[in-house]
Amino acid sequence: MSAREEVACANATGALLPESRARLIGGLVILLLGAWILHSYLTLLVWAVVLALATWPVFHYLRQRSSAEKTFWPALGLALAMGALILVPLVYGLGRLVQEAQSVSQLVAEAQAHGIPAPDWLATLPWIGPWAASHWADLLGTPASARDTLHWLGTSAALGYTKALASQLVHRLFGFFITLLVLFFLYRAGDALGQQVLGSCRKLFGESGVRYAAHAASAVRATVNGLVLVGLGEGLLLGVGYALAGLSHPAMLGGLTAVFAMVPFAAKLIFGGCSLVLLAQGQTVAGGGLFVFGLVVLLLADNYVRPALIGGAVKLPFLWTLLGILGGLENFGLLGLFLGPTIMAVLMSIWRDWADEPQ
Repeated sequence: MSAREEVACANATGALLPESRARLIGGLVILLLGAWILHSYLTLLVWAVVLALATWPVFHYLRQRSSAEKTFWPALGLALAMGALILVPLVYGLGRLVQEAQSVSQLVAEAQAHGIPAPDWLATLPWIGPWAASHWADLLGTPASARDTLHWLGTSAALGYTKALASQLVHRLFGFFITLLVLFFLYRAGDALGQQVLGSCRKLFGESGVRYAAHAASAVRATVNGLVLVGLGEGLLLGVGYALAGLSHPAMLGGLTAVFAMVPFAAKLIFGGCSLVLLAQGQTVAGGGLFVFGLVVLLLADNYVRPALIGGAVKLPFLWTLLGILGGLENFGLLGLFLGPTIMAVLMSIWRDWADEPQ
């Protein structure tokens, strides 16, 4: 008896045949075993799927420019480009840290020999200035206190932290490699895999399932555009503001702002802190101007540009877009920035279908 005949018989009798029940149980067991084997890599797989959905139009364009039967080179080139886009800023940041390591070493030696007096601007900080200056003096003001404070750098605990950091770095690099590898194969098999996913949704949920799957893909693409592109725009504009305000390393500050700007309203932490430093140093015009400029950029980006890119593409109201981003970030970490609005968009689509059904 074929699978369709077994299903038809089960529907007619209201119960599954023993063979069908055994097949169902066996399938569930295999599915659970597969999930258990891959559970450490599920996050990496989801990241690869998000990147593939977000960059699929680019891959489609590259594939059209290439031979219709050859997807290897477009897939490999775009996967490597995505890796470089993520790795280059990190390598640049690490390079800056290495360059500053010598200065930090000299500072530590000077602190142990003579102590480090608190900078003049520290005491002028609003609310916390006197408290911060007093604690600075207790920790670093004299050679003895500086040696006690910096003594932990030579302890076994610091060595343990260093080993843990190195282990995490190797682990993250391996995970990054796995994500790029999966992304490469998703590009190559994306069309066939997409058809299989849509076919499965059609079998399980009918034509509504196909529409929900397409809506989810559009939501992922719109969320990436709204978060990443707007964040990069904010970082670029505020990087120019940092340079005009006279801050050192404006490119690094702009890149850090771009990362924080992917979370709504989080960029205030960067340009607000830079403004406070300028104000504490007596540069009132530069500090105030930078803060006002940052507020204007943040107001336009987070209240107009980002909702238009995310909510407008998937017809998701701004409130649910914002709650999806924040809730996803809280529950799923950085990946939740993209999963949260996607889930909210699908839920909103289901709600509209249910509300529009005739009573």
